[in-house]
Amino acid sequence: MIKIYHNNRCSKSRCGLEILEESGKEFEVVKYLDNTLNKEELTDIIKLLGISPIDLVRKNEAIWKTNFKNKNLSDAQVITAMVENPKLIERPIIINGNKAVIGRPPELILNII
Repeated sequence: MIKIYHNNRCSKSRCGLEILEESGKEFEVVKYLDNTLNKEELTDIIKLLGISPIDLVRKNEAIWKTNFKNKNLSDAQVITAMVENPKLIERPIIINGNKAVIGRPPELILNII
């Protein structure tokens, strides 16, 4: 089943949700700010995306700028930062089987559904 890791306050995430709704396919909405991801889940998502952990970080968030910017962090430390501060996770993330994409721009979602 398709999953969208969603933040309703984010316009790109809302657009991603709309694309999934219009597709007519079944999907699950994961509100990752309410149901936070653990290290294993986040690591699995990063592997599916085929990116480095730092590429999933929202670097303009105040939390990042205040606590982590310009620090030489390991991948494990970046993952820990996102687990402890889920606002740092880029959104939306859509997973369909063994494929995943960050919906920025939202049209990228069409490539995996």
